[in-house]
Amino acid sequence: QVQLVESGGGLVQAGGSLRLSCVASGRTISSYAMGWFRQAPGKEREFAAAINWDSSRAYYVDSVKGRFTISKDNAKNTVYLQMNSLKPEDTAVYYCGSVRSGSRDVYATSSYDYWGQGTQVTVSS
Repeated sequence: QVQLVESGGGLVQAGGSLRLSCVASGRTISSYAMGWFRQAPGKEREFAAAINWDSSRAYYVDSVKGRFTISKDNAKNTVYLQMNSLKPEDTAVYYCGSVRSGSRDVYATSSYDYWGQGTQVTVSS
């Protein structure tokens, strides 16, 4: 049974920072690409960032480039999302996902076979 558990969300002022964590169990993330998606109220879940299986490449949606950094700690079986210079439009529930073996499109929700329960990030202006 694969489980992903996110933490680190909260309320922060615009310009502030947060670090989200996603601890995996039942799957060794060093062999899988991992991603972060977000969903604002009334909107569809959207891609935010992803990292490939060996951490050699990271992917970001344009709106977070230069502000967010995704990373993996294989020893802790954990993926992180460091979020700096936060903006009110970053407010959303953030979900961690694990890419299905053999899938290459890290931008698509359909490529992910496991998701965490989500963590709320609220950025006040």
